[in-house]
Amino acid sequence: MQDFKSVGKELIKNLMFLIILFMIFVGVLDKLEAAAMKNDNLVQSRNKSIFRILREPQNTVDVIVLGDSLSYSAISPMELWKQHGMTAYICGQAGQKIQETYHMLETAFQTQSPKLVILESNVMFRGESGFINIKEAFEEWGNRYIPIIRSHDIWKSFFIEKQYPEENYKGFTFRCSVQPYKNGKYMVKTKGREEIPDIVLTYMEKIQRLCEEKGAELMLLGTPSPLNCNYSRHNSLSAYAKENHLKYLDLNLKLEEVGIDWKTDSLDGGDHLNFSGAGKVTRYLGTYLKSRWKFLDHRTDQNYTVWEKELVEYEEKAKKKLEIMKKRSDKINRNA
Repeated sequence: MQDFKSVGKELIKNLMFLIILFMIFVGVLDKLEAAAMKNDNLVQSRNKSIFRILREPQNTVDVIVLGDSLSYSAISPMELWKQHGMTAYICGQAGQKIQETYHMLETAFQTQSPKLVILESNVMFRGESGFINIKEAFEEWGNRYIPIIRSHDIWKSFFIEKQYPEENYKGFTFRCSVQPYKNGKYMVKTKGREEIPDIVLTYMEKIQRLCEEKGAELMLLGTPSPLNCNYSRHNSLSAYAKENHLKYLDLNLKLEEVGIDWKTDSLDGGDHLNFSGAGKVTRYLGTYLKSRWKFLDHRTDQNYTVWEKELVEYEEKAKKKLEIMKKRSDKINRNA
């Protein structure tokens, strides 16, 4: 009997130790995430948007943009602000998978009530099959809901004193290299369709349902990208949008209207747009959005003065970067 009581006491003691250790661990994680909210240099580039969107004042963002690297290469929120007083935030990630898209949108909805959610459509053709889908879905669920997974790169910053500084304006980054696209017309008409992966269709249902619950409209957008876009994909996306009553704007079919010049507007030979191309896409997109949704012009609202301050800094840097890009373009064209 005495041995049983001793074992019971030992178990209780060990259990209390584990509970206390867990509470300390959770407290440390909370402090790490709080530090990351204040200083996103502690967070690797791919995960910065998770913390940055939560740092925006509540219910001040009109438009959330999701997608892979095409999203943050092609749309500049500061240009939308400058031209229309519209507030947008890019929650894109390099190589963003559709599972990440969904959980990123969940994160944005924690603090924001956007009127419109724009999905850059390249992400809809990225999806694996079978066990890999299950693995990726679990990983992204864990990244969203389990602090130790979400904060793994913050631990590194503290222990090895490594930081990840990045110039960023509401999710948009200046990408200023110039490498022309030279392979000619890429949107060649066909009746064929590229299949949208099943995992994408599953998560698109979840994304649409989430948007409906939060009172936001979902729109599909194709930004100019010869290496990622073609008419088969356009046909699939057009059919999907029609079946699901979504607006779909494919700028790959409007290159002249947008003003894209592949000699000057390509970052890397037709994969991504550079800053010059992003300015053209943003101007066209802003006019398109303004004509179809009634966004308030916040430029005279005192609650948005921080946007005006950020615009001043953005414009100073933008001017210098465009001058550098023009010199690069002129040099490339002279040598062509």
